[in-house]
Amino acid sequence: MVTVAPPDTCTYALRLPHDPRAARVARMTVRAALHGHGMVEIVDVVELLTSELVTNAYLHTKGPASLRLTALGEGRLRVGVWDSSPHIPAPFDEPPGGRGAQSTLIKPTPADAESGRGLFLVQQYATSWGGWSFGDGPLGRGAGKLLWFEV
Repeated sequence: MVTVAPPDTCTYALRLPHDPRAARVARMTVRAALHGHGMVEIVDVVELLTSELVTNAYLHTKGPASLRLTALGEGRLRVGVWDSSPHIPAPFDEPPGGRGAQSTLIKPTPADAESGRGLFLVQQYATSWGGWSFGDGPLGRGAGKLLWFEV
């Protein structure tokens, strides 16, 4: 059986160690993949939002993370970041209907704060986002979560 994919679809996956340099590696990967596929108009936003999710994975877990880029066609891109913690932060924890309405918005972080802007930035710049926890699912306890966004 032969499978044919439309020319504007692609998928890249990268496993990232628990290392403070993981966000930089993720940014470089995003930049190279998107430039290679002519998606230069979204590079800056995707690079920023990917960096935020990978940084959160590093800061809030003790294990590795994984990055997955999936071109969905028609100029849409989904980025997923898996980590070993099953906890899904708001607003990624909303049911599917809530994500579309983007009803729970995170308040902006004070200008003098050193952290806390990542999920706010995802809300502001992504067209949609969500999360899945694998902590209580078929993969067993502690299997982590996947946070994703689309642009």
